[in-house]
Amino acid sequence: MKKARIALAIGIVCISIFPILVKLNLTPGIISAFYRMLFSLLLLLPYVLITKQLKIPNIKTAILAITCGIIFGSDVAIWNIAIQESTATQASLLTNLSPVWLGIFSLLFVKDKPKNNFWIGTVIAVFGMMMLVGFSVFRNLDFDLPFSFGVLSGVLYAIYMLVSKEVLKTMNVISFMTISLMASSLHLGVVSYALNEPFTGFSNAGWLVLIVQAVFCQLLAWLLISYATQHMRATRVSLSLLGQGILASIFAWIFIDETISLQMVLGGFILLFGIRITFYEKPIAPAFKKNKLKRFRTNT
Repeated sequence: MKKARIALAIGIVCISIFPILVKLNLTPGIISAFYRMLFSLLLLLPYVLITKQLKIPNIKTAILAITCGIIFGSDVAIWNIAIQESTATQASLLTNLSPVWLGIFSLLFVKDKPKNNFWIGTVIAVFGMMMLVGFSVFRNLDFDLPFSFGVLSGVLYAIYMLVSKEVLKTMNVISFMTISLMASSLHLGVVSYALNEPFTGFSNAGWLVLIVQAVFCQLLAWLLISYATQHMRATRVSLSLLGQGILASIFAWIFIDETISLQMVLGGFILLFGIRITFYEKPIAPAFKKNKLKRFRTNT
C-alpha cells in the first residue's frame, strides 16, 4: 500500500502541469489529446515488444481495456476544449467533481460500496476545491457548451476510473496502458480527421509541449496512477487526484505569474484534509457512535 501511495503522489505531480500546458493554447484541443496519446504509445511500444510484456487474459478484458482508452481519450479532448473555450479554473472545478460521480456510480453498480469516510472526505475536499478556485467562479458558471464539456469530462473521468479498476484486476499495468493508448490514438485520430483538425504546422514550442504532455502528463503519470488504482480503492484514488488543483495553482504562480491568495491557501489545506479523511482506515461514523455510547455509559 505504501508503494501505491508514493506512486499516486508522483503521478499527481506529473499531471498537475497539464492545465498550464493546455492554457498556452499552442495546439487545438483534440489534436493535443491525439498527440499526447500517440507519442506516449510510440515511447511505450518498443519496450513492450522487446520485453514481451503484452499479455491479454481474455477477450472481455481486452474489450474493456479498449473501452477505457476511448473513454479516457475523449475525456482529455473534451477537457482541453473546456479549458480553451472558458477558463482553466472553471474547467478544473467541473472536471474535479469526478469523485462525486464515481461515488454515485460505485454505489449503484459496484459491490464494494464507498465507506462513510469517502462521502465525508468528498464533501470537505470539494468545498476546499471551491475555495481554491474561488466561490465567485462557482457562482458565475455559464451553462454553455464549455460548461457542459467540463461536466461531461468529470463524468467520463469517473467512468474511466471505475472500469479501469475492473480491468486491472486481471491485466498488468503495462498491457493495460498499451491497449488503452492504442485505442485512444486511433479514436482521436479518426475524430481529428473527421473534424479537419490540423495534424501539422505547429511551432517548435507547440511540438515541445506535445512531447512533454506525452512523457510526463500521460505515460509516466498514468503508469503510476494505474499502478495505484490496481492496489487501492478507485474512489480513494479519484479523490486524491483533487490534489492536482493545489499543485496546478502553485505551478501557475511560478511559471505564468498567477497570484495565490490566502483563501486559495486555506482552500488547499481544507482539500488535503478531506483527502486525508478518506485514508483513515476505520469508518468515522461507527467510531463516533462507539465513543458516544462509551461516554454515555461512563456518565450513567
